[in-house]
Amino acid sequence: IFWHLQASLTVFLFLLFSSMPSEMLMKIFSYLDAVSLLSVGCVNKLFYHLANDNGIWLKIYSRCFQPKRTIWAMKSEQTETVFLGCAALCDRKPGHWKKEYIFKQIAAVKTRVMRLVKPVDPYTGLPCINKEAMKASGLSWIIVLKDKNGKEHVMEKANLSFKDTSVTIIWYSPDLPCLDILLTLKLYGVVPLLSDQRGAPSKNGPRLRSLIAEYHLANVTESSVAVGADKLVQLFGLNPGLLVGLWKEKNEIAFVMVNLHYHQLLERSTLGSATVQYTLPPNKPVLDDVDPEYGLHDYNLHVDMHGGRRTYLCGTFRGLFCRKGDIANGYLRLTVVRLKDHTKHMPLPGTLGLSWETDVFKGNVKDCYVMDVTLLDETGKPFWCFSAPVHMEPSSKASCLYDYMGPIYTTDYADAEGKVSVELVWLEETKEYIIVNLVLYISTKKVNDWYGTNY
Repeated sequence: IFWHLQASLTVFLFLLFSSMPSEMLMKIFSYLDAVSLLSVGCVNKLFYHLANDNGIWLKIYSRCFQPKRTIWAMKSEQTETVFLGCAALCDRKPGHWKKEYIFKQIAAVKTRVMRLVKPVDPYTGLPCINKEAMKASGLSWIIVLKDKNGKEHVMEKANLSFKDTSVTIIWYSPDLPCLDILLTLKLYGVVPLLSDQRGAPSKNGPRLRSLIAEYHLANVTESSVAVGADKLVQLFGLNPGLLVGLWKEKNEIAFVMVNLHYHQLLERSTLGSATVQYTLPPNKPVLDDVDPEYGLHDYNLHVDMHGGRRTYLCGTFRGLFCRKGDIANGYLRLTVVRLKDHTKHMPLPGTLGLSWETDVFKGNVKDCYVMDVTLLDETGKPFWCFSAPVHMEPSSKASCLYDYMGPIYTTDYADAEGKVSVELVWLEETKEYIIVNLVLYISTKKVNDWYGTNY
């Protein structure tokens, strides 16, 4: 009954406002703020035309962006009269001051964000205060699930977990559609179109979507990588950085987890369109710095391994290099940890696992975790970055390690730009893993595109 009364009241108010003279509507619209005006303009053509009035928007513009030169003794009413009586109000197309207001608001937010991301962490080569920059921009993320009938299911509410170089986003709901009817999943960054006068992003009102990635969910259990499972869920990974948790008994979606690396995160989440992903600008190579006969040199690596709330490893490795002899099969090899160099072997305390939770259940899937890799070139610029769920497998080769007595496990990751290979030994006495091998393989195509050379 309440819903019917609310719907009837909405129809009555719409008919009432539509029957009013344009002059009266203009007077009412003049008391609205920018967000409300934009919303009203979506009702019909008449409201759109009236909500574009330059006089109304010039008032809003002048209240938010005061002129650089004003007479301090002038009262607010006089200042408004000067603005409205100036030539800027005349000979302007309808909606001119609305566009000026929107463009200036967007520019003001970008200026605040750029000021926050300017300080760079010397270890990661990434902005130090990414979390604050995202908050200042009002950035959030949504996923859109499209089924076979063309219907879209939008999920906005998500749990966030911030790490040194990445953010993990988890969506879960009992109303998630069945996996069998889904075709695609689209990941968007969402920012408010406007912020209020105090600089805080508007929680309601028009927003901009930026497409970050699109995943195909048809036959996901056959086409994706099985990351792991516990008593309740099975995990399947899709590049880049998507993890889908399925209930074992029903084979339905329990949760969706996305890992996003901070490198170019704000750009990809804000500068793309709703249909086209943002593409990174090409790198400008340093002149006379590349010698194909010598190979790559003076690279730095920052690697994080974590499983939700717990961090297993956070380390930086400097001075990595690759000689000409390390180039083979379309890849350049960068060895980070060597089997024979015991000084660089690294312990990972405890058993590795990836934590998950929903409204009712929670769990931990063993032998899998999230790997964040940030590789910086010789100038300190991010060269190859990713954040993705990975899993461990028992190694098939026999152990030849005399210093460590225990089973050997391997973790492998690969995308279009490179590969990572990790070798670990489990020590039962101390209940920890030891990384004895860590090697990066960078695609020669990636290197050639970066430096404009030919390896």
